[in-house]
Amino acid sequence: MQTLEFFVSAPGKVILHGEHSVVHGQVALAVSLNLRTFLQLQSTSSGEVHINLPNIDTFLSWEITALQSLLAGCKEQGGLKELDADLLKRLREFTRISEDSTDTRSMAVLAFLYMYLSVFAESLASITVSVWSELPTGAGLGSSAAYNVCLSAALLSARGNISNPLTPQQESARWSKEEMELINRWAFMGEKIIHGNPSGVDNAVGTWGGFLRYHAGNISPLSWVPVLRILLTNTKVPRSTKVLVSGVKDKINKFPSVLKPVLESVSAVSCVCEQTLTEMAERGPSAEHYNILEELIDINQHHLNVMGVGHSSLDTLCRVTLARGLHSKLTGAGGGGCGITLLRPETDTSVIQSTVEELKACGFDCWETSIGAPGVQQHSSAALSQHILKILSSY
Repeated sequence: MQTLEFFVSAPGKVILHGEHSVVHGQVALAVSLNLRTFLQLQSTSSGEVHINLPNIDTFLSWEITALQSLLAGCKEQGGLKELDADLLKRLREFTRISEDSTDTRSMAVLAFLYMYLSVFAESLASITVSVWSELPTGAGLGSSAAYNVCLSAALLSARGNISNPLTPQQESARWSKEEMELINRWAFMGEKIIHGNPSGVDNAVGTWGGFLRYHAGNISPLSWVPVLRILLTNTKVPRSTKVLVSGVKDKINKFPSVLKPVLESVSAVSCVCEQTLTEMAERGPSAEHYNILEELIDINQHHLNVMGVGHSSLDTLCRVTLARGLHSKLTGAGGGGCGITLLRPETDTSVIQSTVEELKACGFDCWETSIGAPGVQQHSSAALSQHILKILSSY
């Protein structure tokens, strides 16, 4: 492998509409979040492989000869349909990560080593990979998918499986459609390692960016959609996605005639939202478009409360923002976690600042950001802030 250094980033994700209904065959809309994960890959001559994860204070290294021994007797790498269970078992034994371990550090290390060994199987290379994210972990914002998308793009580029699309005249560039599909498939492998049976939505959003429609297992990007400003609020209330999903399922089984129409209505909200976003892209956004988006947010939040995934912290978010004429809803599994607040173009800065201050006074974290951001990109160092460059090199 030639001497190289390059940078990659990928966005997080939020569910705009369709939480919980998607697992019951209804339509959901997912969208990229402009809080990004950044990766730096450098080739070295150390005879070692290094992974640096500043968010979780982790720096690990392995000798290439030790990693090479893990491939002995393994079936040929490169398959993208199923995980290689034998390689994964060897990696768990090598790293002493147990089968039942689900902590962030362990899963990040396993995903990295699996992808590295699979992509570089024919000739393991000395590299240092540093990954840092603006996304909080475990908040339902696609942090693991952004990590896996960055790993996939960087490792495939370093190996020569896909191009390095950045030219000397550019600060940022994207890969071809075919290359993005390969990046997405490898990122999905990483998501399987971390989550077991993921939907594929999070890594697709991280790869393609923008808005994606998910229905009955099919994921399709929406073209020419607008970027929308939002407040993202993390209530920091812990919750179990598994428990919440199970609770919705139990409620549907108990009251099918009541809850199934709710799910159909949630799906209809997603469809009307999709139509509105398309019109905004084609004709330009109008006040009426924002009125519709706000009404849909209110309707969907009521749906989610009916389904039993609301929480007092999310009620507080909705109350605080509505007092200033802003409309909010939960995103993700609910039961706490995160919520989004739509900001109209004319929303005054003072209104935004006072809202953020009050939400922080409630004990929440709050960011002003946007949704509809670009997907995975390669960058020059000039495209990144000194702050990010300093963090990525802090090992």
